[in-house]
Amino acid sequence: MRKPDIAAPTPTLLLRRAVSWWLTQVKHALPPTIFFLFGFNLILWTKRLILQEHGVEFSGFFTAIFAALLVGKAVLVTDNLPFMRRFDGAPMIQPILFKSAIYWVCVLIVRLAEEVVHFVAAGGAITAFGDHFVNHFSLPRFLSIQIWLMVLFLAYVTIHELNQLIGDGELYRLFFRWRSSEAKLTRRQRIRLLTRLNRLTEANPIEAFSDRTSPVHTELVTILHELASPPAPSARHA
Repeated sequence: MRKPDIAAPTPTLLLRRAVSWWLTQVKHALPPTIFFLFGFNLILWTKRLILQEHGVEFSGFFTAIFAALLVGKAVLVTDNLPFMRRFDGAPMIQPILFKSAIYWVCVLIVRLAEEVVHFVAAGGAITAFGDHFVNHFSLPRFLSIQIWLMVLFLAYVTIHELNQLIGDGELYRLFFRWRSSEAKLTRRQRIRLLTRLNRLTEANPIEAFSDRTSPVHTELVTILHELASPPAPSARHA
């Protein structure tokens, strides 16, 4: 009996998969790119205000765009590394510090590599880059940018970890879409209940929730009832 031929992937299917993969990567890199674009422009705007007092004109918008794209690419590549999830089950301070440090080191390496490429393109030899870096490179400027990068990475990773903790997209809804008049609970009540639910599920195995006579099951039902309870009069008119 002849086996049916397995149809080869059509160019349209391959193109669709390629586009889908590309859109996934863009969606992943877009939040850090936007965040750092805003952060870099804020730093440059502050620097411009300071230099204006001394009559020095300064503009670096395109530099900020390039740097934000660079950081977004670094975050995209680094997040795909297996060891980035090493502290996912640890207290939040550990993954925040760990991921911020990894991002910071990656951007440091990329920035140094970029300087090497520019030096070689200008006619310098790779072996002479060390002397060039020591004698002609603006080390205070380079380090000041790296310090600000660490501050921005700490802020970004903290926001990202909080968003993952309370649910992907929930943080955005709390800040930009939540209306207290439509809420069944206030923001503070809801966050406290979600945190309580998270602690409950972390501290107990799934089998404990199946036993309806257990205190764990009773507490779970209580939390769910509170989350689904009708809005109180004070919440409706808040």
